[in-house]
Amino acid sequence: AREPDLRKVLKSGGFLTRDSRVVERKKYGKAKARRSFQFSKR
Repeated sequence: AREPDLRKVLKSGGFLTRDSRVVERKKYGKAKARRSFQFSKR
């Protein structure tokens, strides 16, 4: 990213921003972050 013309191409492509998506934490009362424990009718 030394050339300024190359930099604006990368920026428009979204290659210069850090992807801030991380793993959602596990909650108590759940098997994982969102998955519930197995449900049985009886």
